[in-house]
Amino acid sequence: MRDIIAPSEVYHVYNRSIEKRTIFLKDRDYVRLLFLMLFLQSPLKFLNTRREVDYFMSYGTFNIDPLQIEEVLNNRTVELIAFVLMPNHFHLIVQELEEKGISEYLRRIQDGFARYFNIKYERSGYLFQQSYNAVRLSNNDQMLYCSTYLHRNPRELSEWKDKEHSYPWSSYPDYISSNRWRGLLKPDIVLGQFESPAEYKSFTGRSIAKEVKILPEEIINL
Repeated sequence: MRDIIAPSEVYHVYNRSIEKRTIFLKDRDYVRLLFLMLFLQSPLKFLNTRREVDYFMSYGTFNIDPLQIEEVLNNRTVELIAFVLMPNHFHLIVQELEEKGISEYLRRIQDGFARYFNIKYERSGYLFQQSYNAVRLSNNDQMLYCSTYLHRNPRELSEWKDKEHSYPWSSYPDYISSNRWRGLLKPDIVLGQFESPAEYKSFTGRSIAKEVKILPEEIINL
């Protein structure tokens, strides 16, 4: 499913691995896609991703020159609002800033991760089921529900049941505590509707997302 994508609109973007195979076999794999997802929001190229992943594995953050981060922010074609990486799929909330921004963004992060994965695990061929899915979030209720839908996803993993607030491969910790990625993650469109991060955490905790089979695009009123 893919809606017609237009600049300034906000979309629920997602994809799943081919054969529903696990594509994050180690923490390094999560970190690799996390890096691509954060830093490829602009056309800027990064030539030594492995070094950045190594740094993250040691220190829990990326060691990117602040001037490079500023260049990414000044040249973004998309704006990342929320995300979650799951063992065989991912979900993003993304706003398109320039025409074809989302399609190019998804192409770069998925192609980059597939090349990395195929070399590391000695396989070949496609890694994802399709290019991507994108559904426009046409009203505020859909967007709020979608954010809780993403952030409650880790509840599907037995070891993270009721611990999704601590799941490191999600933007949920950034919503309810300090934003680890600063300008590279822009949650304001959601968080600005709540008096505090604690209020958003309570809202997410009460959400029916992942408790019932309702997709964000099916929400009319919360």
